[in-house]
Formats: sequence, structure tokens, C-alpha cells
Amino acid sequence: MVKLTDINRDITSDQWLGTLTARLPQAERDLVVRADAWAQQNYPGRKHPAGQPWIDHARAATGILGGLRVGGEALAAMLLLGAPIVTRTERDALNAAFGPAVVSLVDGVASMAQIQVLRSKNVSGPKTNDRTSQLEALRKMFLAMAQDVRVVLIKLADQVQWLRELASNEDSDARENAARETLELFAPLANRLGVWQLKWELEDLAFRCLEPETYRNLARQLDEKRKDRETYIGEVIRILRDELKAAGIGAEVSGRPKHIYSIWRKMQRKGVGLDDLFDVRAVRVMVEDVKDCYAVLGVVHNLWTPIPREFDDYIARPKANDYRSLHTAVVGPDGKVLEIQVRTHEMHQHAELGVAAHWRYKESVKGDPGLDDKISWLRNVLEWKDELADAAELAEYFRTDLFQDMVYVVTPQGRVVDLPRGSTPVDFAYHLHSELGHRCRGAKVNGQIVPLTYALSNGQRVEIIAAKEGGPSRDWLNPALGYIKTNRARAKVRQWFNSQQLDEAMAHGRAILEKDLQRLGKTGQNLEELASRLEFAGVNELFAALGRGEVTPRQVQSAVLGEELPEDKMPAHAAAPQPTVAPSGILIVGVDKLLTVLARCCKPAPPDRIVGFVTRGRGVTVHRLDCHNVARLPQERLIAADWGKTGASKFPVDIEVIAGSHPALMRDILDIFTREKVRVASSASHSQDLSAKMTFTLEVEGLPQLTRLLASVRDISGVESARRK
Repeated sequence: MVKLTDINRDITSDQWLGTLTARLPQAERDLVVRADAWAQQNYPGRKHPAGQPWIDHARAATGILGGLRVGGEALAAMLLLGAPIVTRTERDALNAAFGPAVVSLVDGVASMAQIQVLRSKNVSGPKTNDRTSQLEALRKMFLAMAQDVRVVLIKLADQVQWLRELASNEDSDARENAARETLELFAPLANRLGVWQLKWELEDLAFRCLEPETYRNLARQLDEKRKDRETYIGEVIRILRDELKAAGIGAEVSGRPKHIYSIWRKMQRKGVGLDDLFDVRAVRVMVEDVKDCYAVLGVVHNLWTPIPREFDDYIARPKANDYRSLHTAVVGPDGKVLEIQVRTHEMHQHAELGVAAHWRYKESVKGDPGLDDKISWLRNVLEWKDELADAAELAEYFRTDLFQDMVYVVTPQGRVVDLPRGSTPVDFAYHLHSELGHRCRGAKVNGQIVPLTYALSNGQRVEIIAAKEGGPSRDWLNPALGYIKTNRARAKVRQWFNSQQLDEAMAHGRAILEKDLQRLGKTGQNLEELASRLEFAGVNELFAALGRGEVTPRQVQSAVLGEELPEDKMPAHAAAPQPTVAPSGILIVGVDKLLTVLARCCKPAPPDRIVGFVTRGRGVTVHRLDCHNVARLPQERLIAADWGKTGASKFPVDIEVIAGSHPALMRDILDIFTREKVRVASSASHSQDLSAKMTFTLEVEGLPQLTRLLASVRDISGVESARRK
């Protein structure tokens, strides 16, 4: 690989350009040469914000990028970052000269400026959970907006050069802001993508800008220059390779001296001085099999003296994140302390790209499997780039839509909000607050009014126009109209309408009860006692059940008047046969001592309105009155039925729960059943896309208990609906 130092030796000479483009195909070399000529022609007299002439900054940053081998288009784009692309004429001219791919890269880097503004606006101040989550959202937004990963690499190289210039700049405010921005945004991105050479320099330069005295003192304590440390590591690698080869062990040996910022952070984390760190210089050995790991360890300990209590076997005892490796510290050549890590290639792949990923450990970021997969893919692409000779193939790999399943938009206050791709202003409003979603009547995107069905895009500023009061429209629940994309917003809208229906049912039930009490001459009836007699938790539950038709006037009458009904108070209807109570607690009218069975198709439970069907040889099968099978049964074999005293009887009922993806959802639902002391007779689950449908057969005492259960289940995060089947 072409070294950065070779490329950056003299950015004003023609040799620099030749070295930079030496390994490029002729067409890409010509593209870079034309971009450099354009820059020399258009940048004279222009100063970069860091104070250096713009042409010098552009050439130096391009030299840094050249070390990453990302192709001629990216190098040309770096040289053109200062090009004006405001008017249609300017864009057309650059397109004609350099092609749309290069102009697209320049545009992509320019859009990153918006994220930098958001960082300074939204995450300043002491570290908090909210600030940390916003920084993480900004990093994701950065990757999502950069539809070509080369945009990120161009920006990282540009940032390195900017910090190099600021490190000797007297403007402390600009230097401090750029350094903090680097540590919070750019260095973590370089770390995740595995661009180590940029990550190390970004962190060291930022540390030097923020803590110049500490940086100088630590550098003096190390008592050797970086190049000397690199030379030392190279010698250790040579010695170890020779020893392993002599022992017949096939191994891949690599290493690097720790950079100053990394050393300082470990000192802070462990609360120790430099003399107490044993991994200032580190070497990694990778082998094929686990047995070879321990064989390498034997060679290392035979070659150099191990330091007591500095050996960790994470193969026999993996870390909590399943990280596996052997770590040992030894006294290496010249008496200098050296850390050796030994692992298999599989362990290394898992540590770098799997759930044990080092960047997660370093940044203390909560796991996101989807993000891990995407970062792994990008890192693989960056590793493959050296093997892809064809520029078109390389560009195709770099142009990725891995992060396009989400969009990152901004509130008027500068807060970043992440939503599923295709989300609308209505989804955005409900994400911020349920009440804002209910009152949403319009939206502005980047200051322009848009329809509520508008699909949001990355980086847009969204403002909701809300009414002072009111609720959502039923049209929002119609998928064909496209108002809502997210399950969360859809569930909130349904919840609002269910609440409104409950209020209507309660008002209707209250009117029914008042009318019945007047007819019975019991207007002074204690309603709390009446609700308790009908086995409801409170008066409102009784009103709602009456309004929905779940409680009949006959049941109310029985509860109000009791069994000792005076003759003059009996309801005026034809004399009916004396009902008898079956062992199940069901009143069967006109038939004595018949066996009763609850129908499996509708699973009735008190106080459902029920009807009996006389079967041959099985007594009476009891159905809900609204059961779809009742209409098909011979009407002459249907008989009147009602609930009697059920006592402690349990009745099976089927419920259906529809919810979004939630790893602990089943546990939360079962916890509710356990608290209510409800037995689950059976359960089934079916997942499709991002939602899950679960069915349960529960044994309940009656509908009041079932109503409480369903209400509790609906309150669980992620649940869209819970109903009785």
C-alpha cells in the first residue's frame, strides 16, 4: 500500500501527483489530474477556515485519502470540495468535466455540514443519557445520508487534515470545537468502519487540541517517538514469526503501538499511571485452531518472561459479550513491556464484526443487531477494496443502501428523530408525543407545507401544525390512503378511537340503566352495590357493558330486585316454564336436569347472552347468542338459557393479540396473566414482517375479569390490539 507519508512528502511538487495516482487505471489517473488542475486554477487566494491556503488543504487531504485506496473518483471529489455547486450552470459544468458520480460525492460531503451544525446545537453540555443517544442518532444519520460510503471516508480524511492545521492554530475556540466534534462524531465512525490509520490520528490530534499540556507530558513519558515505537513493534513481529515458524505453527502476526489518546483513556479508566500499563505496545497472533492458541502462548512465554498476574484466558472463560482470546503481558526485547493477544481467525471475526465488536465495548453503546450487521458489511467492503481491481466494481460496492431502511429527520429544536423509511409527518408527530399526533392537522418540511401523506427523507426539518384540540381522522387507519407507516402511530390512533367508543358506550349504558331503574321504581338504587352484584369492578364498567349490550335488562332487573320479587313487580310477559339450574351454573328454561356443555366454537362466558341447543345424546350445547353457528342450527331445537350462580367456575375464552416486534413481549403478557391468576390452556404465535399475532385460550371467571386482562395487555408497549375472538 502507498504510505501516507510518501504521498504527503511535498504537496506542491509534480512528484506528489504522480505518487498519488501511481496505482490507478489511466482513466482514473486522468480524472484526478484534471481535478487538480481545476483546483489550482480556481483556488488561488482562497483560504480554508483553518487558515491554510485552500489548494494546500485540498491537496494534503487528498494525500491522506490516497492511502485508503478508494479510487480516482473519490480523490477527484476531495480536490473539488471547495467547488461551488449552487446554480444549475455550475452543476452542469462540473458534471460535464468530471461526471455525475464525482459531483454526487462532493454533494454528499457538503450535506455533512448540516449534521455538524446539529451536533454543536443539540449535544453541547455535560454528558447525559439523552445527549449520548443524540450523538448515536447523529452517527447513524451521517451513515444514512452518505448513500456512498466513500463520502464518509472523504469527510474523515478532510477532518484529519483540518485538525493537523488547527493543532498549530492560535484560535483556541475553533480548535476546541473541531476537536470535540472529532471525538464525538468522526473518530467513532472511523472506529466502526475499521479505518484505524485515520481513527488513531483523529483521536491523537483532537486530544492534542483539547489537552495540549497533558498530551506533551504523556508523549515525554513515553520517551520515544511514534516511529521508534513502530520500529520496535516491527522487530517483535519478526522475532515472533521466526519462532512460530520454527515450532511448526502457522500464524498471522500483526501489531501496533498504542496511540497516545488510547493510552490516556486507559489510564483514566483504570486510575493508574503509565508505569502500571502493560499494553502500551501490543502484538496480535491469529491461528486456525484453539489448540494452536495455547501452543503460541507456550512459545511466547518461552521466548520472553511473562509478567505475573497479567494473563487472562478469555477462551476458557469468555467475557459477557462472548469475546474470546488469550491475553498475556511479557518483558519483551530491550526490557520493554509488551502485550500479546492470541486468538483464532473465527474469534477475531466475532470480536471485530460480531456481537463482541470492539467499537461497542469502547463506546458503551447499547446493542442494535440491525446496525451491527450493516457496520459489518461496510467494514467488509473496506477490506475487499484492495482486491477489487475494477473501479466500476469498487464503486458499485461503495454505493450502498444498507442504511436506507430508516430516515433521520430533525425537529425545529434541532433534535434528530429516526423513523422507518416511508414515514409521514403523522408518524413523526406521534413519535414526539401522542397528544401532538392526535392534534396534527398539517406539516412543514424545510419550511414548505406538505400533505400529511408526504414521505420524509434524511436530513429534513419537520414542523407539525397542530390544532388546539381535537382528535385523529379515521382515514389515518386506512392503509391505502398512506397517512401512517409505523405500528406505533397506528396503535395510538386506534387507542384514541377505542377510548372515544368507551365514553360513548358508558353514556349509552348510563341512560339505559336510569330508564330501567325508573321502570322498576328503584331510582334510589346504590349503583356501586349493583355493579358489585353483577360482578363488575365499578360503576363505569357496568355502564360500558350495558352500552355494548354485554349486560341485558333482565340481568339488571334480577340484580336490582333479587330473588324475592313481589308479584306486582314482576315484568309483564307471558308465563314461562320454571327454569332449572344445571350443574354448570346455566339456567335452562323448560328442560329439567339435562347435561350442559359449552360450545367450543364461541366459548361463552358470563355474562354473555347465551342460547341452548339440544343435541342427540350430549344434552344441551350452550352457544353465545351472537355465535355465527347459531343461525345455521335447526331453530326448533334451540331453547332459552341464561347464567345462574356460577360460583367459582372457570370458563375458557380465546383472545387474540397483535403487536409489533418486541423481544420481551410474550414475557410481559404472561406476567399479566400470572398476576390475575389466570390459567393459560393453550397459546400460539405467528410472526409476519414486523408484527406478530398471538392467540391464547384462557380460563377466566367471567367477562369482567377478561375485560381487565385485555385492558392491561393493551397497555403493554408495542401492542396494537388485544381482543376476544
